[in-house]
Amino acid sequence: MPDNTSPTAPAPVANQCATPAIEVRDLSIGYGSRVVLQNLNFRIEPGQIVTILGGSGCGKSTLLKHIIGLYRPLRGDILINGRSIVTADEREKRSIMSEFGVAYQGGALFRSLNLAENIALPMEELTNWKRGEIRKRVSEKLALVHLNGFENYMPSDLSGGMIKRAAFARALALDPKLLFFDEPSAGLDPLTSDMLDKVILEIREKTHATIMMVTHELPSIFRVSDRVIMLSAEKKGVVDDGPPAWLRDHSADEYVRTFLSRGGTYQRNSTEPDHA
Repeated sequence: MPDNTSPTAPAPVANQCATPAIEVRDLSIGYGSRVVLQNLNFRIEPGQIVTILGGSGCGKSTLLKHIIGLYRPLRGDILINGRSIVTADEREKRSIMSEFGVAYQGGALFRSLNLAENIALPMEELTNWKRGEIRKRVSEKLALVHLNGFENYMPSDLSGGMIKRAAFARALALDPKLLFFDEPSAGLDPLTSDMLDKVILEIREKTHATIMMVTHELPSIFRVSDRVIMLSAEKKGVVDDGPPAWLRDHSADEYVRTFLSRGGTYQRNSTEPDHA
Protein backbone atom coordinates (compact mmCIF):
# COMPACT_ATOMS: atom_id res chain seq x y z
CA MET A 1 0.00 0.00 0.00
CA PRO A 2 1.31 3.48 -0.76
CA ASP A 3 2.42 5.58 2.18
CA ASN A 4 0.34 8.72 1.78
CA THR A 5 1.31 10.14 5.16
CA SER A 6 4.67 11.44 3.93
CA PRO A 7 5.32 15.20 3.97
CA THR A 8 6.00 17.24 0.88
CA ALA A 9 7.87 15.75 -2.06
CA PRO A 10 11.66 16.09 -2.16
CA ALA A 11 12.85 19.22 -3.91
CA PRO A 12 13.70 18.69 -7.60
CA VAL A 13 17.40 18.56 -8.40
CA ALA A 14 18.08 21.96 -9.95
CA ASN A 15 19.75 25.28 -9.35
CA GLN A 16 16.97 27.14 -7.55
CA CYS A 17 19.15 30.26 -7.19
CA ALA A 18 19.12 30.78 -10.94
CA THR A 19 16.42 32.59 -12.88
CA PRO A 20 13.81 29.90 -13.60
CA ALA A 21 13.51 28.75 -17.19
CA ILE A 22 9.72 29.04 -16.83
CA GLU A 23 7.72 30.75 -14.11
CA VAL A 24 3.92 30.71 -13.99
CA ARG A 25 2.29 33.25 -11.69
CA ASP A 26 -1.39 33.22 -10.65
CA LEU A 27 -2.30 31.94 -14.12
CA SER A 28 -5.86 31.31 -15.25
CA ILE A 29 -6.51 30.12 -18.79
CA GLY A 30 -9.48 29.18 -20.90
CA TYR A 31 -11.61 30.11 -23.87
CA GLY A 32 -14.02 33.05 -23.64
CA SER A 33 -15.96 32.64 -20.40
CA ARG A 34 -14.88 29.01 -19.95
CA VAL A 35 -12.07 28.62 -17.41
CA VAL A 36 -9.96 25.51 -18.03
CA LEU A 37 -7.27 26.00 -15.36
CA GLN A 38 -6.99 28.63 -12.67
CA ASN A 39 -4.61 29.98 -10.04
CA LEU A 40 -1.57 28.10 -11.36
CA ASN A 41 1.78 28.85 -9.71
CA PHE A 42 4.95 26.92 -10.46
CA ARG A 43 8.51 27.40 -11.64
CA ILE A 44 10.74 25.14 -13.71
CA GLU A 45 14.43 25.36 -13.00
CA PRO A 46 17.13 25.26 -15.69
CA GLY A 47 18.08 21.74 -16.75
CA GLN A 48 14.96 19.96 -15.54
CA ILE A 49 12.83 17.58 -17.60
CA VAL A 50 9.28 18.30 -16.45
CA THR A 51 6.12 16.56 -17.61
CA ILE A 52 2.68 18.16 -17.52
CA LEU A 53 0.33 15.26 -16.82
CA GLY A 54 -3.36 14.67 -16.25
CA GLY A 55 -6.44 12.98 -17.63
CA SER A 56 -8.10 13.80 -20.92
CA GLY A 57 -9.54 17.29 -21.00
CA CYS A 58 -7.56 18.57 -18.01
CA GLY A 59 -5.90 21.34 -20.04
CA LYS A 60 -2.38 19.97 -20.66
CA SER A 61 -2.14 21.10 -24.26
CA THR A 62 -3.99 24.33 -23.54
CA LEU A 63 -1.42 25.17 -20.87
CA LEU A 64 1.44 24.41 -23.26
CA LYS A 65 -0.05 26.68 -25.94
CA HIS A 66 -0.28 29.52 -23.43
CA ILE A 67 3.28 29.05 -22.21
CA ILE A 68 4.69 29.22 -25.75
CA GLY A 69 2.70 32.36 -26.47
CA LEU A 70 0.04 31.08 -28.86
CA TYR A 71 -2.81 32.17 -26.57
CA ARG A 72 -3.24 35.01 -24.10
CA PRO A 73 -4.27 34.01 -20.55
CA LEU A 74 -7.42 35.18 -18.79
CA ARG A 75 -5.29 36.31 -15.86
CA GLY A 76 -1.74 36.02 -14.56
CA ASP A 77 1.72 35.95 -16.05
CA ILE A 78 4.21 33.58 -17.71
CA LEU A 79 7.90 34.34 -17.60
CA ILE A 80 10.41 32.71 -19.95
CA ASN A 81 13.96 33.11 -18.66
CA GLY A 82 12.73 36.03 -16.55
CA ARG A 83 10.83 37.84 -19.33
CA SER A 84 7.04 38.02 -19.52
CA ILE A 85 5.64 36.54 -22.71
CA VAL A 86 2.21 37.86 -21.69
CA THR A 87 2.98 41.58 -21.40
CA ALA A 88 5.69 41.71 -24.11
CA ASP A 89 5.05 43.77 -27.23
CA GLU A 90 5.30 41.96 -30.56
CA ARG A 91 9.00 42.63 -31.02
CA GLU A 92 9.87 41.46 -27.50
CA LYS A 93 7.58 38.45 -27.86
CA ARG A 94 9.39 37.34 -31.03
CA SER A 95 12.68 37.69 -29.15
CA ILE A 96 11.39 35.53 -26.28
CA MET A 97 10.03 32.91 -28.69
CA SER A 98 13.42 32.69 -30.39
CA GLU A 99 14.83 31.36 -27.11
CA PHE A 100 12.87 28.10 -27.22
CA GLY A 101 12.15 25.27 -29.63
CA VAL A 102 8.90 23.31 -30.03
CA ALA A 103 8.36 19.78 -31.37
CA TYR A 104 4.69 19.29 -32.14
CA GLN A 105 2.85 15.99 -31.83
CA GLY A 106 2.60 15.30 -35.56
CA GLY A 107 6.10 16.56 -36.32
CA ALA A 108 4.82 19.49 -38.44
CA LEU A 109 7.49 18.89 -41.08
CA PHE A 110 7.04 20.53 -44.48
CA ARG A 111 6.22 17.65 -46.81
CA SER A 112 7.70 19.40 -49.86
CA LEU A 113 11.13 19.78 -48.21
CA ASN A 114 13.67 17.08 -47.50
CA LEU A 115 14.93 16.51 -43.97
CA ALA A 116 17.97 18.80 -44.25
CA GLU A 117 15.83 21.58 -45.74
CA ASN A 118 13.30 21.25 -42.90
CA ILE A 119 16.00 21.60 -40.26
CA ALA A 120 17.72 24.45 -42.13
CA LEU A 121 14.57 26.55 -42.55
CA PRO A 122 14.66 28.34 -39.15
CA MET A 123 18.38 29.00 -39.63
CA GLU A 124 17.80 30.53 -43.06
CA GLU A 125 14.89 32.69 -41.92
CA LEU A 126 16.13 33.85 -38.52
CA THR A 127 19.93 34.06 -38.71
CA ASN A 128 22.67 35.49 -40.91
CA TRP A 129 24.62 32.23 -40.98
CA LYS A 130 26.31 31.39 -44.29
CA ARG A 131 25.28 28.36 -46.29
CA GLY A 132 28.27 26.27 -45.22
CA GLU A 133 27.64 27.04 -41.55
CA ILE A 134 23.99 26.05 -41.92
CA ARG A 135 24.92 22.74 -43.56
CA LYS A 136 27.33 22.01 -40.71
CA ARG A 137 24.72 22.82 -38.07
CA VAL A 138 22.04 20.75 -39.82
CA SER A 139 24.37 17.75 -39.81
CA GLU A 140 25.08 18.26 -36.10
CA LYS A 141 21.38 18.41 -35.20
CA LEU A 142 20.56 15.30 -37.21
CA ALA A 143 23.47 13.42 -35.65
CA LEU A 144 22.22 14.38 -32.19
CA VAL A 145 18.91 12.61 -32.87
CA HIS A 146 20.55 9.68 -34.72
CA LEU A 147 19.38 10.73 -38.19
CA ASN A 148 22.74 11.47 -39.79
CA GLY A 149 22.72 10.15 -43.35
CA PHE A 150 19.02 10.93 -43.84
CA GLU A 151 19.50 14.52 -45.02
CA ASN A 152 17.95 13.93 -48.45
CA TYR A 153 15.00 11.84 -47.29
CA MET A 154 11.52 13.30 -47.67
CA PRO A 155 9.15 13.21 -44.67
CA SER A 156 7.00 10.64 -46.50
CA ASP A 157 10.00 8.27 -46.51
CA LEU A 158 10.41 8.35 -42.73
CA SER A 159 8.89 6.14 -40.04
CA GLY A 160 6.82 7.61 -37.22
CA GLY A 161 9.74 7.51 -34.80
CA MET A 162 12.07 9.16 -37.32
CA ILE A 163 9.56 11.98 -37.88
CA LYS A 164 9.45 12.59 -34.13
CA ARG A 165 13.25 12.73 -33.99
CA ALA A 166 13.34 15.04 -37.00
CA ALA A 167 10.94 17.35 -35.15
CA PHE A 168 13.38 17.33 -32.22
CA ALA A 169 16.22 18.27 -34.58
CA ARG A 170 14.26 21.21 -35.99
CA ALA A 171 13.33 22.36 -32.48
CA LEU A 172 17.09 22.39 -31.75
CA ALA A 173 17.94 24.35 -34.91
CA LEU A 174 18.75 27.64 -33.16
CA ASP A 175 20.43 26.05 -30.11
CA PRO A 176 17.68 26.94 -27.62
CA LYS A 177 18.12 26.20 -23.94
CA LEU A 178 14.38 25.56 -23.53
CA LEU A 179 12.46 22.87 -25.41
CA PHE A 180 8.78 21.97 -25.51
CA PHE A 181 7.74 18.48 -26.66
CA ASP A 182 4.03 17.85 -27.29
CA GLU A 183 3.10 14.16 -26.93
CA PRO A 184 6.51 12.95 -28.16
CA SER A 185 5.73 9.22 -27.81
CA ALA A 186 2.12 9.27 -29.04
CA GLY A 187 1.35 6.54 -31.54
CA LEU A 188 4.70 4.76 -31.24
CA ASP A 189 5.34 1.13 -30.39
CA PRO A 190 7.11 0.40 -27.07
CA LEU A 191 10.60 -0.13 -28.52
CA THR A 192 10.42 3.00 -30.65
CA SER A 193 9.12 4.96 -27.68
CA ASP A 194 12.03 3.71 -25.56
CA MET A 195 14.48 4.84 -28.24
CA LEU A 196 12.85 8.28 -28.27
CA ASP A 197 13.18 8.52 -24.50
CA LYS A 198 16.91 7.79 -24.80
CA VAL A 199 17.20 10.57 -27.39
CA ILE A 200 15.44 13.02 -25.04
CA LEU A 201 17.90 12.16 -22.27
CA GLU A 202 20.83 12.54 -24.69
CA ILE A 203 19.54 15.95 -25.78
CA ARG A 204 19.43 17.12 -22.17
CA GLU A 205 22.88 15.69 -21.45
CA LYS A 206 24.54 17.23 -24.52
CA THR A 207 22.74 20.59 -24.68
CA HIS A 208 21.86 21.14 -20.98
CA ALA A 209 18.45 22.28 -22.18
CA THR A 210 15.38 22.54 -19.99
CA ILE A 211 12.61 20.33 -21.38
CA MET A 212 8.87 20.57 -20.76
CA MET A 213 6.80 17.68 -22.11
CA VAL A 214 3.07 17.20 -22.38
CA THR A 215 2.28 13.50 -22.47
CA HIS A 216 0.13 10.78 -20.96
CA GLU A 217 2.59 7.97 -21.77
CA LEU A 218 3.46 6.70 -18.28
CA PRO A 219 6.45 4.53 -19.28
CA SER A 220 8.12 7.57 -20.86
CA ILE A 221 7.32 9.74 -17.87
CA PHE A 222 9.01 7.34 -15.46
CA ARG A 223 12.01 6.93 -17.75
CA VAL A 224 12.87 10.57 -18.40
CA SER A 225 11.06 12.98 -16.08
CA ASP A 226 12.70 14.62 -13.10
CA ARG A 227 9.34 16.01 -12.10
CA VAL A 228 5.63 15.77 -12.86
CA ILE A 229 3.13 18.60 -12.55
CA MET A 230 -0.23 16.83 -12.21
CA LEU A 231 -3.36 18.63 -13.40
CA SER A 232 -6.98 17.86 -12.60
CA ALA A 233 -9.93 18.79 -14.80
CA GLU A 234 -12.25 18.57 -11.80
CA LYS A 235 -10.17 20.90 -9.63
CA LYS A 236 -9.07 23.05 -12.59
CA GLY A 237 -5.54 23.22 -11.32
CA VAL A 238 -2.42 21.49 -10.04
CA VAL A 239 -3.17 18.65 -7.61
CA ASP A 240 0.44 17.62 -6.97
CA ASP A 241 3.98 18.26 -8.11
CA GLY A 242 7.13 16.19 -7.64
CA PRO A 243 9.26 13.28 -8.93
CA PRO A 244 6.99 10.71 -10.61
CA ALA A 245 7.96 7.69 -8.48
CA TRP A 246 7.58 9.74 -5.30
CA LEU A 247 4.12 10.92 -6.34
CA ARG A 248 3.09 7.36 -7.24
CA ASP A 249 4.08 6.06 -3.80
CA HIS A 250 3.54 9.03 -1.48
CA SER A 251 1.17 11.63 -2.93
CA ALA A 252 -1.50 12.71 -0.46
CA ASP A 253 -3.95 12.79 -3.37
CA GLU A 254 -5.50 9.40 -4.14
CA TYR A 255 -6.20 10.38 -7.75
CA VAL A 256 -2.50 11.06 -8.33
CA ARG A 257 -1.39 7.77 -6.74
CA THR A 258 -3.96 5.77 -8.71
CA PHE A 259 -3.15 7.49 -12.01
CA LEU A 260 0.60 6.96 -11.70
CA SER A 261 0.30 3.41 -10.34
CA ARG A 262 -0.91 2.40 -13.79
CA GLY A 263 2.66 3.07 -14.92
CA GLY A 264 4.38 0.60 -12.60
CA THR A 265 8.15 0.81 -12.45
CA TYR A 266 10.17 1.27 -15.63
CA GLN A 267 13.85 0.75 -16.29
CA ARG A 268 15.73 1.61 -19.45
CA ASN A 269 17.17 -1.51 -21.06
CA SER A 270 20.48 -0.86 -22.78
CA THR A 271 20.14 -4.08 -24.80
CA GLU A 272 17.05 -2.90 -26.65
CA PRO A 273 17.66 -1.86 -30.26
CA ASP A 274 18.44 1.79 -30.97
CA HIS A 275 16.31 2.32 -34.04
CA ALA A 276 12.94 3.81 -34.82
